[in-house]
Amino acid sequence: MIITVTMNPAIDKTVEVDKFQPYALNRIRRIEYDAGGKGINVSKTIHALGGESLAMGFLGGNTGKTIENVLNARNIRHDFIYVDGDTRTNTKIFDCVGGVTELNEPGPAITENQTEALIQKICTYTDNETLVVLAGSVPGGVRKTIYAEITECVHKKGGKVLLDADGELFRLALKAVPDIIKPNRSELEEYTGTDHVLTVHEIIETAENFHEKGIQTVVVSMGKDGAVFAGENYKINCSALPVKAHSTVGAGDAMVAALAYAHDRKLSEKEMVRLCMAVSAGAVITVGTKPPDRALIEQLMPEVRMQML
Repeated sequence: MIITVTMNPAIDKTVEVDKFQPYALNRIRRIEYDAGGKGINVSKTIHALGGESLAMGFLGGNTGKTIENVLNARNIRHDFIYVDGDTRTNTKIFDCVGGVTELNEPGPAITENQTEALIQKICTYTDNETLVVLAGSVPGGVRKTIYAEITECVHKKGGKVLLDADGELFRLALKAVPDIIKPNRSELEEYTGTDHVLTVHEIIETAENFHEKGIQTVVVSMGKDGAVFAGENYKINCSALPVKAHSTVGAGDAMVAALAYAHDRKLSEKEMVRLCMAVSAGAVITVGTKPPDRALIEQLMPEVRMQML
């Protein structure tokens, strides 16, 4: 079973304008609303792939009810903890020049009791066949050690953890040794304190350091430069697929979903890589944070080119 955890979910409001101009009137050409937040995006993409997941986290107010209704309509299982206040709405302004401006709300504050309740709920569902996906930011009131604490609890129950976070959340969670991590290149540069763009060789070296600490799989997304996949017995570099991008928002979440799905279905390393690259490329073609459909993914998979390192 795959459990996705979204501490800070949102309604993603994507608006399109011809060319975004700050301090000026911008006329909106199109508006899309999606139930979002990184873990929820992962659950939506897993569902599009034909898999199943259980979405968990915090929801609040009418916005939270809207997200719950969207998940119900898609037959995505969920078990959220309801809190005071409204779940946030995040606005993404996309212009035809290709730029994206994001306005993210902070979300409601969470109490310590609610945090503890979520940890216990996650661990109650966990067994040795469970992969828990910890993705995204945390709202006010949630301690930065939360992902490390969940990882420790999941490991005690025999489950595994896929981590997609940044900054202090990422650094502290690594102490609990998650099984799979998926930073992007800039997040990895922040973690390592690097003052330049990491090369593929440097990414591989960093991945090997993670392996020595017990992390089994390291995937580093690099945007238009593709991605690096590093397990203990394989190192693969992939170029990005040549697709016409509508928006890169959600591409990382799509790759995390493909990783989780591949793990759950016990796909081979090469099958996992092809799926991750195709799903991520498909995500940049879609509008808003909607996942690509399975037909598009199947169309893109044969175009993936892998370089064994």
